[in-house]
Amino acid sequence: MTEIRLKNVSFAYPDGTKALENLTLTVPSGQRLAIIGQNGAGKTTAVKLMNGLLKPSEGAVFVGDWNTKDYTTAQVSRNVGYVFQNPDDQIFHNDVESEVQFGPKNMGFDPERVTALTDWAMELCGISHVSHENPYNLPYSVRKFVTIASVLAMDSDVIILDEPTAGQDRIGLDLLSKLLDELEKKGKTVITITHDMEFVTDYFSRIVVMANRKIIADDDSEHIFYNHAILDESMLKPPAVAKMANLLGLEKGILTKGQLLSVLKKRDLTRGR
Repeated sequence: MTEIRLKNVSFAYPDGTKALENLTLTVPSGQRLAIIGQNGAGKTTAVKLMNGLLKPSEGAVFVGDWNTKDYTTAQVSRNVGYVFQNPDDQIFHNDVESEVQFGPKNMGFDPERVTALTDWAMELCGISHVSHENPYNLPYSVRKFVTIASVLAMDSDVIILDEPTAGQDRIGLDLLSKLLDELEKKGKTVITITHDMEFVTDYFSRIVVMANRKIIADDDSEHIFYNHAILDESMLKPPAVAKMANLLGLEKGILTKGQLLSVLKKRDLTRGR
């Protein structure tokens, strides 16, 4: 499998704008990692470096044993699949099945494997029933899953999801939950950029917080969301459950609905006592 390593990485755009400064990060194979922070913190730049879409101005990015400076984006993307935030930036076929098939076909997989991966990815993303539809006739939330399926079908070791919960309802969130569990079973690495703090606390054990083009914290959800200094510097707010627990005067470390309900039941607060 594939480990991702960023070593003393800085990046500046051609106009001189600095997006990252001296970033060092290792993502072991098979891990779930959430990268959070306000817009402009450098999150998207960081993951585009992992995918080879960008090359560092200083330092080095390694995908497994590959230094991305020595390989094309197409070569790196075989190991690191990237799902864009806006599905309309990624879709270019007139039917869903052709869109999902494109990646594995382009990678030279044999027809049987292309079919198997396409069917698996569409089923996992809940889009098998719209396989012959034009993606642009589908709702935004479904188009998001079309692009996710198109990346999953390439069978990359690492999957990067940029704002996967945007525009999703409860059905979409349940699909994402199932998807993450399936990828974990397969030993895939999943890296997500998101502003959805509930999604982070529910599904990611490791969280990297970025602010001012740097990593300011790398820890679990409890140590991130109950650290006021980190939240203030990154201008982030804790999940709603943590806010509620704080208002009720409950102990620290409550971040999910299940944790909150468990504590409330113990204290008989749910009965109004």
